[in-house]
Amino acid sequence: MDVASLIRVKRDNERPLTAEEIRWLFRAQATGDVADEQMAALLMAIYFNGLDGAELRAWTGAMIASGDRLDLDLSDISGTGGTVCVPAVPDGEPVPDGERLTIGRGVPGGEPRPVPVDKHSTGGVGDKVSLVLAPLVASCGAMVPMLSGRGLGHTGGTLDKLESIPRFRADLDNSKIRQILRDVGVVIAAAGPGLVPADRRLYALRDVTGTVESIPLIASSIMSKKIAEGTRALVLDVKTGSGAFMRDEGKAIELARVMTALGAEHGVATRALVTRMDTPLGRAVGNAVEVTEAIAALRGEGPDDLMEVTYALARHMLDLAGLDADPREAIDSGRAYDTFRKMVRAQGGDPDAPLPEAEHRERVLPAPRDGWVTGLDALKIGTAAWRLGAGRARKEDPVSATAGVRCLVKPGDFVRRGQETVEIAADATTRSEYAIEALEGALALGDRPRPGTPLVVREIT
Repeated sequence: MDVASLIRVKRDNERPLTAEEIRWLFRAQATGDVADEQMAALLMAIYFNGLDGAELRAWTGAMIASGDRLDLDLSDISGTGGTVCVPAVPDGEPVPDGERLTIGRGVPGGEPRPVPVDKHSTGGVGDKVSLVLAPLVASCGAMVPMLSGRGLGHTGGTLDKLESIPRFRADLDNSKIRQILRDVGVVIAAAGPGLVPADRRLYALRDVTGTVESIPLIASSIMSKKIAEGTRALVLDVKTGSGAFMRDEGKAIELARVMTALGAEHGVATRALVTRMDTPLGRAVGNAVEVTEAIAALRGEGPDDLMEVTYALARHMLDLAGLDADPREAIDSGRAYDTFRKMVRAQGGDPDAPLPEAEHRERVLPAPRDGWVTGLDALKIGTAAWRLGAGRARKEDPVSATAGVRCLVKPGDFVRRGQETVEIAADATTRSEYAIEALEGALALGDRPRPGTPLVVREIT
């Protein structure tokens, strides 16, 4: 085989690449026999011509096989959840037809064990759902091993938020993850460097070649990591709207369908919710400010929009885990908040320590007239928080724990002319000017309140 021939095959759309060709390609890239410019050319050909179902299965499997798989054999951990029958298939290979993953108790054909169930979001503004959802579902009896990422651009990262808690540690080895799952039932940690290293190489090329937005490449990137982490049940939150990575609703639905199919084909029971991200979730956007709001939500004081998405995802996670539990009761009883505190303490953090606060705060974006708030653009709010220091332009950039934005109004509120609608926070006043520029046009007003619409656009199983 030679990579130039594979590039021509994909460029001219002559035929699908075979599984053997794809596996050879990834091995050759890992050993340096495929140059970056050659892989970049192939990625561009895929961007224009796509991958069919068999190609995508093989591509995802080769990515998984490029590194380690996290050992989440929880058979020695007692739990109250359901059981999962796991077909015996080689690492990185799809599940054969007729041997699909089956959830439930006493189902023959596999080894019963407590079900690890995870959730992944494609990223949004003010999206602190994982901070509430993971301990909430764990408090209902599920095992929740959540490997999360850091923020990039205007979308926030779960690990950046949690690391604003004094002494919280996200970098854990496999044995520590298993210990915390055994003791608490939930862990939110970073993926180790050995997990799907091919994805890091490919994403770096996609980022500089304008091929990030390819649906098969997005799907394989997300699902290869989730499959390699060892979870057996997964709920996806695919965002759509102005503040989402996938702004077009039709493309978001297509991505959700592709990812749910990939999960099933690799032995992971997968569901997806497509949810709106035109307005920030909740009122806080940043790191420590979002942790504060998440804690309020765990104590039963969460904003309605945040809780709407959280409860919808929780119901699907609990169903996949075989648990008949009410997520609202877990919040009302205090169990979810107690579990969050235990998780923070198990990961080295101090749940009682005060969170850091910004030195500079300023209320901005005055309403130009009286009226009803009909829109608060998520992308502009997220960009403002990024410019204040809450986000990063490159993966290696540091982030500020204290920088962020607080939405003083949301759609459905009535405002008076001159009323300030946004509060910005930063460690240095020099950043405020750039954040205020980003907020221009973020507020939309009308003469009547905008009718409320459900945040869950589509459920895909």
